[in-house]
Amino acid sequence: MARGNHMANLEELEDRLSVPPAGLVESFRWLEGDLLILGAGGKMGPSLARMAARSREASGVSRKITAVSSFSVPGLRERLEAAGVETICRDLLEPGAFAALPGAENVMYMVGRKFGSTGAEWQTWATNVYLAGLAAHRFKDSRVVAFSSGNVYPFVPADGKGATETTPPGPVGEYAITCLGRERMFDYCARELGGRVLHLRLNYAVELRYGVIVDVALNVWNETPVDLAMGYFNCVWQGYANAVALQCFALAGSPARILNVTGPETVSVRRLALRLGEYMGKTPVFIGQEAPDALLSDASECHRIFGLPEVGLEQIIEWTADWVMRGGPLLNKPTHFATRDGRF
Repeated sequence: MARGNHMANLEELEDRLSVPPAGLVESFRWLEGDLLILGAGGKMGPSLARMAARSREASGVSRKITAVSSFSVPGLRERLEAAGVETICRDLLEPGAFAALPGAENVMYMVGRKFGSTGAEWQTWATNVYLAGLAAHRFKDSRVVAFSSGNVYPFVPADGKGATETTPPGPVGEYAITCLGRERMFDYCARELGGRVLHLRLNYAVELRYGVIVDVALNVWNETPVDLAMGYFNCVWQGYANAVALQCFALAGSPARILNVTGPETVSVRRLALRLGEYMGKTPVFIGQEAPDALLSDASECHRIFGLPEVGLEQIIEWTADWVMRGGPLLNKPTHFATRDGRF
């Protein structure tokens, strides 16, 4: 496992991200049917698929796990197959793509597009809304856990607890609107066609190769300014988010149910940068000023059901500082977390 307070290498990181907690292993013992993961080639999909395969092995059940993606990352398909995950390489925007997919009792829907939305809005609408409509109809007889985003909420006071599952949507910007549109496609399926759906509204899953903490760490280490425009955020260890998602099939309902998933803290960007600076021996440089509101979610219902994340914020900060200082591999996908106008 981790070497002291350091994550030794990429192999150890990927192993840690895919370790299934005991509750997930137990849920795999009673969950019925196969698992189909759509959009498995993104930032979270590979570790989720491996976690599912490890849960299957630990629980001793027989269940087919299939990952669907265009698999643009070299070697990813082979690595998943080596882990016991069947793969299908498919562009879901191609005509007839959904009809050709196998059925499954449990569908993890991770298809989404965010960055590059501004200037190519039609691509974002096609990916986030049109495909969701096709998927909702194709898998209307399945349990569906559909990844969504805390971006569907309005900005809320930074000194409060964050938006709850009952907070009315108030998406800012076209990307956030398409996230709500994706939900509405599955809502139609759940209400009109009898589908069973869980909307997983996630706020910033993080690991050591990407995420808000990596973005701030790079600023601090490279002595470039940390933007305080969005002065507060929520985040959660990616392994926890994946484990929760894989246990949410039992919560899928008709009408659809909503669950906020993130960590328990409201994280101050300024305090985060200062803490990273302590680990790195650097003095952060700041620009801008914190606004009194931010995109924040209250995930207390998630924590009530599944418990708190086993990897806490301070541990993530320490691991990330060490990873960045040692030049660990990164995904080079900035979150643009400071954006307040919804233009990605």
